[in-house]
Amino acid sequence: MDTHVPNDNRLFERFPARFPARFHDTDSAYGADVLLRDASGSGLRIATRQKLLLDDRLSLEVELPDGKDAVVLSGRVRWIHNTSPQLAEAGIELHKVSFMRMHRLVKYSIETAA
Repeated sequence: MDTHVPNDNRLFERFPARFPARFHDTDSAYGADVLLRDASGSGLRIATRQKLLLDDRLSLEVELPDGKDAVVLSGRVRWIHNTSPQLAEAGIELHKVSFMRMHRLVKYSIETAA
């Protein structure tokens, strides 16, 4: 069985990572305007109520259940898919890959999936 996806150019495997997030430097509550859906070492998929444009640069704070500081991830919007008039999913290409930050995401993604 061939599992190769011809248009998938990811260097890192994507994993489910469902955590509340918010745009960095905002006062909105975690999860009110943006939710992390999944991640890889080089990108994220988010769901948001905010209007985004292709190539927008943004930073997200992702709240993890360890009670430590939020994980801050920065990147550029590479694609947008409107799932309803009020909600869109967007793919974010990360500027720099921080393996320590990604390790925390992977760790808590595995624990919440179990």
